[in-house]
Amino acid sequence: MRDLLPDEARRRRALGRRVLDHFALHGYQLVTPPAFEFAEVLERGLGTLDPSDVLRFVEPESGEVAALRPDMTPQIARMVATRLSREPRPIRLCYEGTVVRRRQGRARRHRQMPQAGVELYGAPGIDGDVEILRLAASVARRCGIEAFVLDLGHAAIARSLLATLASDVAADISDALAQKDASRIEAMLVSAGAEAAIVRALAALPELHGADEIVFDRALPLLAGTPAEAPARELRALWDTARRVDPELAAALRIDLGEVRGFAYYTGAIFHLLAPGPGEPIGAGGRYDDLLARFDAPMPATGFALHLDPVAWALEAAGVPDERPPAVLVVAGEGAEAQAQALRARGIPAVVHAAEGAEAHARAWRFSHVLSAAVITKIDPASPEDPDVLARVVSAVR
Repeated sequence: MRDLLPDEARRRRALGRRVLDHFALHGYQLVTPPAFEFAEVLERGLGTLDPSDVLRFVEPESGEVAALRPDMTPQIARMVATRLSREPRPIRLCYEGTVVRRRQGRARRHRQMPQAGVELYGAPGIDGDVEILRLAASVARRCGIEAFVLDLGHAAIARSLLATLASDVAADISDALAQKDASRIEAMLVSAGAEAAIVRALAALPELHGADEIVFDRALPLLAGTPAEAPARELRALWDTARRVDPELAAALRIDLGEVRGFAYYTGAIFHLLAPGPGEPIGAGGRYDDLLARFDAPMPATGFALHLDPVAWALEAAGVPDERPPAVLVVAGEGAEAQAQALRARGIPAVVHAAEGAEAHARAWRFSHVLSAAVITKIDPASPEDPDVLARVVSAVR
């Protein structure tokens, strides 16, 4: 858990607004789930909650076990299955908020993570998947990130192969897949006496990634006759369709058939949005058609979440300037309060301050301009150079 001081809070709020406005332009309507949820709801969506991953407590009025939400998707699934169950489909919803997880990778510490994302319900198959992929790419660009890739996989490829193994062996192989350790995978499978076709397929998965259809040309013969053949062909169809309908999206797409992050949660296509800087995905999503059935309202579902802290990190790494909006410190004197009110009426923040120490105060608190005796001085180099901004300031005080 951490505080956000004024500058960081302003940047976070601006980024969140930009993302939600972009989602709204594509027809996704905002919902706001509660900060905590009954554990039973979360466990329906996520499976049994590991006590090391979530912060639990007993809700005093009902005596029910509740938890600070580690994921918002089960909460929104609950809304759709109950209060929105009679609405026509597809249902397009978006959200912004924080999730709380105690474990992030190998670092066991409390983590409050801001997210903004979308959920698309009732849109089966490739059309729904392409809509979500295009939206993920376009919102990254809207945030100001141009250098990014969408790492595309399919949850059922690895899962279907692992399902042929004993559970303890499957868990070890899944860990090795996450580390792209092909030699370890093959050795463990041979030791476990796995079928030759399964050994070949699983040992090959870490190498089946890239930026063109050659990956599929290599993968489909290897997966032929295994449970992974059908999901691999499904992924190939999505890849071909996405590249055909959106050349800009095609340029960002990559394939990774060995991806296992979150594969137990998803049922179909999965993806990670990656950009230079953070060293972790700035977004992730995919198809989870089984989720609503857990809430007795079966329907197809897909979506993704942007992780706002890594997005901000990627923006900084890309050198995207932080343009603060104009804010004016008005030096006290005759007419100063009227000038401040005129600025506020035009949507420009303004504060009246004594003449002594005015400029130092303005710099410390990130005011873009100082107004004294009708003379406007720009003091913040990060403030926009847009001449319309200065024109608005000048017109407001005349």
